[in-house]
Amino acid sequence: MKLAFNGATTMRADLATDVKVAATAGFEYLEIWAAKLRAFLENNSVSDLKTLFAEHNIKPLSINSIEHITFRDAEAYASIRKQCQELSEVAAQIDCPYIVVVPGRLPQGGADRFKVIEESVKVLDDLCDIAGSFGVSLAFEFLGQTDCSVQTLDLAHEIVRTTGRKNLKLVIDSFHFYAGGSTVEMIEALDPNLLAVFHINDAEDRPQSELADSHRLFPGLGILPLRAMISSFTRIGYDGATSVEIFRPEYWEMDALEVARKSHAATQHVLASTASA
Repeated sequence: MKLAFNGATTMRADLATDVKVAATAGFEYLEIWAAKLRAFLENNSVSDLKTLFAEHNIKPLSINSIEHITFRDAEAYASIRKQCQELSEVAAQIDCPYIVVVPGRLPQGGADRFKVIEESVKVLDDLCDIAGSFGVSLAFEFLGQTDCSVQTLDLAHEIVRTTGRKNLKLVIDSFHFYAGGSTVEMIEALDPNLLAVFHINDAEDRPQSELADSHRLFPGLGILPLRAMISSFTRIGYDGATSVEIFRPEYWEMDALEVARKSHAATQHVLASTASA
């Protein structure tokens, strides 16, 4: 698999630092954290960003992310459409293939599976029109938290297939996969061409109901079923990007290059040990 580094893993570093440390650590790709992108563009041009990637011989994989895209009121959704336009325009100029989009929380009073699919398909179809006008694809990432409208891989997969857009794929995050109760059988039901990115991370040994993003760890240091997941990816023929995404404040306090190097080494070790098992 191709290795990528997600800017959330070094949240307090700026985008220029992320590009440099990811390249130095040996990653092929960087997932750009959207807030860092906006901060970079306050004093630099999109052309400067493209040059920065070229100088460090690393490629952008995605821009992360547009949050809570579904079950929003008119004003909030107008902002989401504006973000999609803004980020798609940048992505096209720097040859970044994906923008990650995240489903919204369940509405007050709840929503059944049919309503979640209906709402998600409607919104994704609209946003795919915007991104597609720039030649950019969206990558839909389900979240395992109990208040998210799309908590499992099988539901996210059904939404993407129902939408039927060529510029729409999936993101699987190992933390959310585990927290939401997804299974390897759900991976093995996938068309590998529908998977854009595998977000790899590990987590502390806590009950699923207690897990929070701050409990994430470097791959191989926790209890997530990473080797079973990777074996399933291999069986379906997925050979795309594996990207390290860790929201751990303790890591944010560390030197960014140290975090990138540890992320790369830990991911390589998990991938290699799975292949040799």
